[in-house]
Amino acid sequence: MKVVVFDLDNTLFDHTGSAAFAVRRWVGELGVPPSDELVAEWFSIEDRVYPRWLSGELTHQEQRRARLSEFLPLIGRTVPPTEAAQDEFFAGYLRHYRGSWTAYPDARPALEVARGNGWRIGVLTNGNTVQQNAKLAQIGLAELIDEVCTSEALGVSKPDPRAYQLTCEALGVDPAGTLMIGDNYDLDVVAAREAGLTARHLDRAAGVSLLDLVR
Repeated sequence: MKVVVFDLDNTLFDHTGSAAFAVRRWVGELGVPPSDELVAEWFSIEDRVYPRWLSGELTHQEQRRARLSEFLPLIGRTVPPTEAAQDEFFAGYLRHYRGSWTAYPDARPALEVARGNGWRIGVLTNGNTVQQNAKLAQIGLAELIDEVCTSEALGVSKPDPRAYQLTCEALGVDPAGTLMIGDNYDLDVVAAREAGLTARHLDRAAGVSLLDLVR
């Protein structure tokens, strides 16, 4: 191997933990008792709406508004009538989300081991360029990453084979010399292998650590 490419959300960065914390804090500020059910609804809405941004149907800000429009009625709140007011409302959630960004404990050690292996390090993420780079900077991993490739910058998203191939090009290596690691089996393993990369699945529920996959 010459290069290792990591997924970001729920691989290096704890998106689920940060978002769940943010939803609980945000609805509490709105006078709504936080609950596991509301957190689950938030993620369900995200799973339905976010792909519409990846497909180009919505802009990144529009998918935020769409998520807000589905979620607010669930907590008995009226959707603000203007886009500006909706954006301001969503900013309440974002404030808590950004304030709780954190890396998994094994993220930096795994990157350091990869660097010690002599590998270049990349990130391939289906996300917004500004936000994903901001995450890496805030959680203290940006300095260890050689290339950050986002679906927004590439113009294609996982599982499109071009997303993996363009990432390899950015890192100056053939897919055959690249290892992909991520938590999503379909996107980070199956599709990566179909694009010619070696791939390993980060299954945290089964007790797998990032360190297990780079050593």
